[in-house]
Amino acid sequence: MSLLKLDIYHVRNIQKLSIAPSPTINFIFGENASGKSSILESIYILGRAKSFRSASIKSVINVEQQNLIVSAQTVQANGGNLHLGIQLDGKSFEIRINQESKQQRSDLAYALPLQLIHPKSYELLDAGAQTRREFLDWGVFNDDENFLGAWRKFKKALAQRNSLLKTKRLEQLYVWDKELAYYGTIVNGYRQHYLEKFKVVFMGIAEQFLDIGSIELTLLSGWDSSKELPHVLIHDLEKDLRYGFTHSGPHRGDIQLQVDNRLAKDFVSRSQLKLLVLSLKLAQVQLLADEHRDIGCILIDDFSAELDINNRSKLLKFLSAMGCQVFVTATELADFGDLSQVKNYKVFHVEHGNIKQV
Repeated sequence: MSLLKLDIYHVRNIQKLSIAPSPTINFIFGENASGKSSILESIYILGRAKSFRSASIKSVINVEQQNLIVSAQTVQANGGNLHLGIQLDGKSFEIRINQESKQQRSDLAYALPLQLIHPKSYELLDAGAQTRREFLDWGVFNDDENFLGAWRKFKKALAQRNSLLKTKRLEQLYVWDKELAYYGTIVNGYRQHYLEKFKVVFMGIAEQFLDIGSIELTLLSGWDSSKELPHVLIHDLEKDLRYGFTHSGPHRGDIQLQVDNRLAKDFVSRSQLKLLVLSLKLAQVQLLADEHRDIGCILIDDFSAELDINNRSKLLKFLSAMGCQVFVTATELADFGDLSQVKNYKVFHVEHGNIKQV
């Protein structure tokens, strides 16, 4: 999948912007606050119906406007075209795919798979477990279309069970325990199946960026995996009632990355940790391409901020070989390094919310 044409209206300092990007790598440069990151943010909004820079869409909408619109014409892996569009006003959203209204954000996510790499991405292994769960579930979501339904049913059961725990209404607890355990076990199975495939790809990519000890990536289920979830829920009932929420289940799951049998975040250098996170992100895109022939887009914001010139060169070489569509930003054109190894790329300069192909 790649974008053939992108139109942006009323996103931050962008009033109206239209580009025909390259199907390979697109280099976008400009001074700080010129609007280059807003272009990546717009693509992200088109694929996820939310911003990666702000929790509130209101702050993303241009101050002179009431809403924002992002639309694109895309070409899919099977050669077909899709027209995607989203309008947000801070309270509601309208999604259109091939001129048909859609109600689910997931429809956009399936149509436009996106992988984002920006300065905060490198906190993946340092941050709380929720960040890593979201990372893992993005991969599972794109790998198996049945995952989303099971995850939604698990979340519903979890919400019902927590409500009963808070109000101490135990007469219906058994029913929701069965639902939560059933769908929780399914969700965990999807995650485990995905991670087994993912590890192989990740190890291969990490070797290209790092000379490091033995790496092990494991799934933490969110409960004592030596026991079945229904038994764990019974065992935890007194504690769950005391605190008013469910302590065990896939909503508490995590992934753990170890190097030489020690947690990577506590053992490797800061630069090595960044390269491990980069390898994790790239591995998700590579596995998606290998399994489904649908790579999607990679968005890389502030290219030079976290990588030295040698690793920037390695990354460009890897991306060029992968053949996916990439949008990458930097302050100066020179920050991208030697572009002779990249084929069929485009360069854009952004200034005051306006863009020009160089």
